[in-house]
Amino acid sequence: MAAKVTVTDVIKKYNLRSLTPEINTDEIRVTRTDINRPALQLAGYFEHFGKERVQIIGLVEYTYIEKMTRERKKEIFTQLFAGKSPCVIFCRSLEPDEEIIQLAVENKVPLLVADAMTSDFMSEIIYWLKVQLAPMISIHGVLVEVFGEGVLIMGESGIGKSEAALELVKRGHRLVTDDVVELRKISDETLVGTAPDITRHMIELRGIGIIDIKALFGVAAVKNKQNVDMVIKLEEWSRDREYDRLGLDDQYVEFLGNKVVCYNIPIRPGRNLAVIVESAAVNSRQKKMGYNAAQELYRRVQRSLELPDLEDGMFP
Repeated sequence: MAAKVTVTDVIKKYNLRSLTPEINTDEIRVTRTDINRPALQLAGYFEHFGKERVQIIGLVEYTYIEKMTRERKKEIFTQLFAGKSPCVIFCRSLEPDEEIIQLAVENKVPLLVADAMTSDFMSEIIYWLKVQLAPMISIHGVLVEVFGEGVLIMGESGIGKSEAALELVKRGHRLVTDDVVELRKISDETLVGTAPDITRHMIELRGIGIIDIKALFGVAAVKNKQNVDMVIKLEEWSRDREYDRLGLDDQYVEFLGNKVVCYNIPIRPGRNLAVIVESAAVNSRQKKMGYNAAQELYRRVQRSLELPDLEDGMFP
């Protein structure tokens, strides 16, 4: 499932000026995350034209348009607007002439103006559209930022996820969302988690109720979105189950086709979940920097086994 993005959303997000206010932008949807700069189209080549994309016109395209004859300009923009693109955005506060605006109105293609530089605006809107239009699922869990790592805490209801998140917030880390995590696939390597609008910055604690983390601990204790770098699954400790005690081989869980490293943490009375989560986050950062404690221990054991027996060497 992906979010619905309209041209009105784009206008509000980037504070754009509309040159065609008579067109209802609430009903025009943006469905593609990539954009198009119609350079070849302005030259008359319309094969493989990405008409379903947002069209961006910068200084180069604008000066080329200015050199067109009136007849040529009408011919090109009639074809360009016939594609029914979601909108055409002129960057650097550039504005087309009245004939182009009239053609846009006739074809119901909104013309917008951005004050930003073309390259800056392109990079911003591409990333924003990727986030907004990314495939999305909702899962049960808690997402926190710990030492810069996005930690998704999962487990059965009542096992202590929210309590662990509250303790982490008290220790200086940040809450992203409690109970419901909206996961979006930005790329094959990146998952971004956010909170539903209705529960943002809230935590539910059994026996106490709903508490507002932002109101209690301040804006520094919350975050609106965070990449998911690791998953911690909490489960009741079982005497009959064997748990990984070395961590030589990483385990993974899959969301929307992306694999995320996962740790299964058994819960017993007296275990400090906040400290365990902090340690897991730091260990994950160490691995990204090229150091793996489990592999280092393995290498030490291997070296100790390869040492010669000094006593046998001295007394053959």
